[in-house]
Amino acid sequence: MASGTNSNEIIHDFPPFFKAFKDGHIERYLTHDHFPAGLDPNTGIQSKDVVISPETGLSARIYIPEINGPDQKLPLLVHYHGGGFCAGSPYETVLHKFIISLISQAKVVVITVDYRLAPEHPLPIAYDDSWAALQWIATHSNNQGPEPWLNEYVDLGRVFLAGESAGANITHYVAVRAGATGLAGLKIVGLIIIHPFFGGKERDEMYKFLCPTSSGCDDDPKLNPAVDPDLSSLGCTKVLVCVAEKDWLKDRGVTYCETLGKSGWGGSVELLESKGEDHCFHLFNADGENFRPLMKKIVDFILRD
Repeated sequence: MASGTNSNEIIHDFPPFFKAFKDGHIERYLTHDHFPAGLDPNTGIQSKDVVISPETGLSARIYIPEINGPDQKLPLLVHYHGGGFCAGSPYETVLHKFIISLISQAKVVVITVDYRLAPEHPLPIAYDDSWAALQWIATHSNNQGPEPWLNEYVDLGRVFLAGESAGANITHYVAVRAGATGLAGLKIVGLIIIHPFFGGKERDEMYKFLCPTSSGCDDDPKLNPAVDPDLSSLGCTKVLVCVAEKDWLKDRGVTYCETLGKSGWGGSVELLESKGEDHCFHLFNADGENFRPLMKKIVDFILRD
């Protein structure tokens, strides 16, 4: 009985995300719904789920707007969801609604990546999955890749990367890696960084638990872009950073803007602050007065490519 009791001992507790137990099992505080792919009858937008890597299980959901006429090539937005690297998915209803709204206004193809979650799959696996997804997308550059929708409808010369919270952190990482390695087959025009998670001055204990190879401190380039020697190679020409006034991560988003400005990267950066709003309000309060200005800024940013 004593050993059973010990195995149920909580060794780490990171609300609102998860508890870790001595025997290795994880209990999450939150559960997430699964919105099915298919046709949205109100907009004509279609979605389907695809497997990127059968070996790892890496998958994604692709959305296409209603297509009028043949040979219509559209910009592609590659999305990385938030959730502290340990929660969330591309299949949640709140994200589905946001993507439908975005496509309706910007007329883009969207692919949102289902990277594997920590701690069951420790970081940097989520980063590596996200990078692998972009490499897979790049294989469609000759219109002969494995996914017909990407071959038929996407202009890989107009690619945007986007994410919120932890997904914004991943978005930045993927863009730096694309620039530093010279990824061929596509051109990243811009990044849309929404309420980004980066590290602070103190050790981030949850991040260190999720990524055993990290110090959890600001000497880790994934937590602190300022110490990344490849930052000036950021593989795009413009960045939109969105912060929320009441978000505890707001200052880190502002610092990120300042860091880009000092880095030697030659692109332009814009900052949008949503007054009176909290973290990821655009997913949970789409009827609020600040949703439309945020969406308009994102749409304008895409359409000005």
